[in-house]
Amino acid sequence: MTEAMSETSIYAMIGGEETVARLAERFYALMDTLPQAQATRAIHPQDLSESREKLTEYLTMWLGGPQTFIEKRGAPMLRRRHLPFPIGTDEIEGWLLCFRQAAAETISDERVLAAIMANIEKLAQHMRNRDG
Repeated sequence: MTEAMSETSIYAMIGGEETVARLAERFYALMDTLPQAQATRAIHPQDLSESREKLTEYLTMWLGGPQTFIEKRGAPMLRRRHLPFPIGTDEIEGWLLCFRQAAAETISDERVLAAIMANIEKLAQHMRNRDG
């Protein structure tokens, strides 16, 4: 990250609440429609509204915005929260495909997008809990 990025939250740099909400909305719309995300979609509930809310709150916190996720849900512990769901290569790649496209469509600053995606890639791989 550059010095300017470290002085201002990424949340603020991308446009705050509005942008994060659009990103989460687009992410789940893609998950519902892209055939390559079928394995990822299969481990989600039929109604994605709560998942969308959780992702919005998590990304808001993770990007330096309000800590609503922690206030409502406690510490993220993402890997632990995802252990009940089988997450392997197909689920990770589908999730990343949706996130990459949603982020590219909603975040215009290429440097900020690259910084976010570098960390998102690591986070997605950390969720793996099965081979294949």
